[in-house]
Amino acid sequence: MKFVAFERAKQGTGASRRLRISGKTPGIVYGGDTQPQLIEIDHNALWHALKKEAFHSTVLEMELAGAVSKVLLRDVQYHPFRQLVQHIDFQRVDAKTRMTMKVPLHFKGEEESDAVKLEHNLVNHVTTELEVNCLPSELPEFIEVDLSGLKKNGTVTLKDIKLPRGVKWVSHGKVNPVLASAVAPAAEEVEAPAEGAAAADAAAAPAGKGGKAPAAKTPAAKTAKK
Repeated sequence: MKFVAFERAKQGTGASRRLRISGKTPGIVYGGDTQPQLIEIDHNALWHALKKEAFHSTVLEMELAGAVSKVLLRDVQYHPFRQLVQHIDFQRVDAKTRMTMKVPLHFKGEEESDAVKLEHNLVNHVTTELEVNCLPSELPEFIEVDLSGLKKNGTVTLKDIKLPRGVKWVSHGKVNPVLASAVAPAAEEVEAPAEGAAAADAAAAPAGKGGKAPAAKTPAAKTAKK
């Protein structure tokens, strides 16, 4: 993806506030052999770009002062409750230097799996992104996870998928994380019919003397007047 940035001469809280009022977002580009560069970006264009997954997980082309350079999105600061990007950070990319980046997982095939088709299992996406290490040219936009072979109450782990060429997983001490799992749906509780409940109550009523149920009381007959 490509975006356009402009040089920003002034810095500080007041200058950044004035930029936001004018519809621009302040930012910075750092890394490599060059000094950090203050930039500003059109807020509306940036807001729509941030809604795209690729803007967060791929190498971007930044046009600045007529020159195009490769950068990665590293940090975004949003306003607490307004739809406003307050600040954004980018890192320059060296084509010959390996980098670490989080890549989203895209799941497919779960509807065709035995776990869903035959067993009516529910599929949980346990892990939604992986942190990987690779050269900029090898960075994938996403990693695909095929769930079509998922069995009843089964799991798909990292060892069950093949990472793109040149991409290594950053484990942080984990051995083989679960990416997705199939679980049986919770059993539905069937409520007893009202008639059945009434019959149970009648059967539980205490019996009278001799094991017979007490007779129903009837009003005494009135004595006829002579």
